[in-house]
Amino acid sequence: MDRPPPPGPGRRIGPPVKQADPTLPELFGIGPETAGQLLASARDNPERMWSERAFVHLAGAARISTTSGRTHRHRLNRGGDRAATNALHTIVLVRMRFDERIRAYVERRTTAGLSKTDIMRCLKRIGAREVHHAPGSPPATHITQNNPAPAA
Repeated sequence: MDRPPPPGPGRRIGPPVKQADPTLPELFGIGPETAGQLLASARDNPERMWSERAFVHLAGAARISTTSGRTHRHRLNRGGDRAATNALHTIVLVRMRFDERIRAYVERRTTAGLSKTDIMRCLKRIGAREVHHAPGSPPATHITQNNPAPAA
């Protein structure tokens, strides 16, 4: 008696993710789990989805200057939603391994003298922008308070 294997997490989460946003899982390197996590992070924080910059900060892919003396460098913001940051990291790893365009980009940037960490930082920013501008992404609305509490 051969029984089919039990459905994995991708099979269970795939249909609800497709229903919520059919275009996000179609982007290269974004599977059902990562799409679900990005959608959950975005929908759990609607007040932080009013612009691309706000989403980049939410996803932990915002650039922060770490300049010291004559050295001008940047690093990623460690704040934000850790699960969304992990999802972006997974997307970058998949794209660096399997996407020919990204592999060419990595080769070009490595030749230009960037380290792998710097290249991944750039790719996370690119990925966050692409996810934010996906056709089915949550609308960019700025939520304001109607009756803000007086400052003490």
